Amino acid sequence: MMKRLQKLGKALMLPVAVLPICGILMGIGYALAPAVMGAEGATSGFMYSAGLFLVKAGGALIDNMAILFAIGVGVGLSKNSDGTGGLAALVSWLMMTTLVGSAGAIIPSLVEKNETWGVAYGKIANPFIGILAGIIGALCYNKFKDTKLPDVLAFFSGKRSVAIVTGVVSIVVSIVLVFVWPLIFTLLVNLGALAANAGVAGVGIYTFLNRLLIPTGLHHAVNNVFWFDTIGLGDLSAYWGGQAGIISKELMGTNISWSVGQYMAGFFPSMMFGIPGAALAMILTAKPEKRKATIGIAGSAAICAFICGVTEPFEFSFMFLAFPLYIVYSLLYAIFAMVTVALGFRAGFCFSAGATDLVFSASLPAAAKTWLVFPIGIAAFAVFFLVFYFAIKKFDLKTPGREDDDQEGEMKIELANNDFTAMAKIILEGLGGAENIAELDHCITRLRLEVKDNLKVDEKKIKSSGISGIIRPSKTAVQVIVGPKVQFVFDEMEKLVK
Repeated sequence: MMKRLQKLGKALMLPVAVLPICGILMGIGYALAPAVMGAEGATSGFMYSAGLFLVKAGGALIDNMAILFAIGVGVGLSKNSDGTGGLAALVSWLMMTTLVGSAGAIIPSLVEKNETWGVAYGKIANPFIGILAGIIGALCYNKFKDTKLPDVLAFFSGKRSVAIVTGVVSIVVSIVLVFVWPLIFTLLVNLGALAANAGVAGVGIYTFLNRLLIPTGLHHAVNNVFWFDTIGLGDLSAYWGGQAGIISKELMGTNISWSVGQYMAGFFPSMMFGIPGAALAMILTAKPEKRKATIGIAGSAAICAFICGVTEPFEFSFMFLAFPLYIVYSLLYAIFAMVTVALGFRAGFCFSAGATDLVFSASLPAAAKTWLVFPIGIAAFAVFFLVFYFAIKKFDLKTPGREDDDQEGEMKIELANNDFTAMAKIILEGLGGAENIAELDHCITRLRLEVKDNLKVDEKKIKSSGISGIIRPSKTAVQVIVGPKVQFVFDEMEKLVK
């Protein structure tokens, strides 16, 4: 189950990677033409037209995130990331949203008995269903891509059969969703309302769950409730749609009220300043002989978090080595999120809470007191540093640079000029060669592999390539932590394995 969830999380990175360009385009657009969202400024001329053009360009993607999720997950979960899975996912999306969305008209008795069901049907075109469509498309591709039909139907054999099968499966799933989706939707509405009505405390609970669930990939499910317009509580959608202030809605008899940006603003101090503070603690507590390597791991991860809000390189460097510390890390996020929101700081992001998104979102109507990121950030840096330093020293936690010296004399090969081919060859040799690889994949920072014989894995050899670390979730599963350039190592590995 964990393996499947991690694959889903990796697949979601494909559509999420589209979001930064949305933020950049819309941020520049709002800066050029504030009147687009009703603020004071010119409503004509070149600057206004250019700004409006950029806003529309970014909005074209933000407004269709559900479709991007469907196609991205369809491609990401398909074997060899084949585009046929993406096409099948789009077929599933179109079938399900059309059929379920029309359920009230096709069977009027469904909404006559309970009019809230009609509201649920009207909200079927959402990222949650987009992800489901992607899963259906990918599963159908993986199962039926090699289908062989009689000669008279040979044209529809192989990959051409995938979309047809997907359509049939989606009809069946749509029938189930007609009765199940209103129940799921009601549960999501109640969850969102509970958090929204809890105010700052609700922000803290959401933020804690967001960080804590990252290893499983389930944080994406929670994000769908708070960031996108799945149930009407779409903080990210509202922020980049130009809304500001308090939004109050009544949905299915439940009142939802929140301040635009509150489910995003709280991440900025922790990602931009808290992680660098924790990284410094790791560096100072590392063994002297391993400090240089720790600077490379923790330092580069801190830079990624500050600039663009990419936190995986940092989190995966210690979450399995010192999970109790990761729980504390998640709690610190929650605490600073509550403080940030309570003080009135508001900012948004399209990708993550790094400096890039902060700059481009600061011109939007909902942005408020963005200068507070510095005093709150300095406090976050200090608290994260002190907590991590104390915990690591007090409980002798095996964070990067403090691992047991079970491989004396180990030497790491410094690869010049980003020689990913050489790195891939060393890693593959340490994994027991191409014949020992059962499955090869990657996520945003790691190579994910399944090996046939775990006894052939030589961790010392793999580490000599210069990688950040190795995780062994099970007997046959191996995760090699490379960093943001993992795609290049994966490409070389794939060539070697073939």
